[in-house]
Amino acid sequence: MAEIRIAGIMRAGAFSPNHIGNDAAIFNLVADHLRKRGCVVNIYSEEQFIAGQVKEDIIINMCREQRSIGLLQRLESDGALVINSGYGIENCTRERMTRILLGSNIPYPESLIVNTDEGIKTSLVKARFTQCWIKRGDFHAMHKEDVSYVRHPEEAQEVLQEYFLRGIKRAVINRHLPGDLIKFYGVQGTPFFFWFYPFDEGHSKYGHEAINGHSRGIAFNKAHLQKICLDASEALDVKIYGGDCIVSPEGDIRIIDFNDWPSFAPCRTEAAPHIARCILNAIKSHLD
Repeated sequence: MAEIRIAGIMRAGAFSPNHIGNDAAIFNLVADHLRKRGCVVNIYSEEQFIAGQVKEDIIINMCREQRSIGLLQRLESDGALVINSGYGIENCTRERMTRILLGSNIPYPESLIVNTDEGIKTSLVKARFTQCWIKRGDFHAMHKEDVSYVRHPEEAQEVLQEYFLRGIKRAVINRHLPGDLIKFYGVQGTPFFFWFYPFDEGHSKYGHEAINGHSRGIAFNKAHLQKICLDASEALDVKIYGGDCIVSPEGDIRIIDFNDWPSFAPCRTEAAPHIARCILNAIKSHLD
């Protein structure tokens, strides 16, 4: 077999809030596993990628910059192998994710998709939303203020106005779900799946985990959790994934967030060889 040359594109620091080191660690560990299997992996920044310095037609990436995503999509359409897909990365932006998951009948909170310059109090009252989450709809969260917990429609209107003043045009409003918050990580085409209670472990990006607080150990079907997450990854076209879900007091599971190539921070060493295997399997299928 000819030498396999891979471009690895790191995530820009602005898109790794509070996780720059963790994101770099999992990416470099996966690159090392691929090198041990005979691949040549050249690492680039998103800035180098946008500047046209990447020539390889097999690309693994943690990109989030809008120009990077558009470039990945063009290369993919021209025949390059891109993992995660540029289209999949875009699908993880909040409005697209909400539409895809609800449209695919994957358990997800009741949601409203709104313009940030509109009045929403009447719609929230009609939908019987009180406690809810307002999330920027156009892009991945970059700041703590891109995801906001509110306790009543009046507060929701105030937060939406702040989004508008920040230049965010669209937002998704999710009904708040009481229950145990779970964080998960998975890799398509492999047996790897890992979950834990982030608040209990002190794992946080913005501190929002405190809203649901300590887990109560609510019983749930773990195989069903894994299936829901895999179904979501396939619907969104994201092979290397993670996210968050809520287990209700009745044991029902709903995904509340889904991310392309997260940090895998609590399970990095275990996940890396599975991610490498997923990439090698995709390369084999691409070359065949």
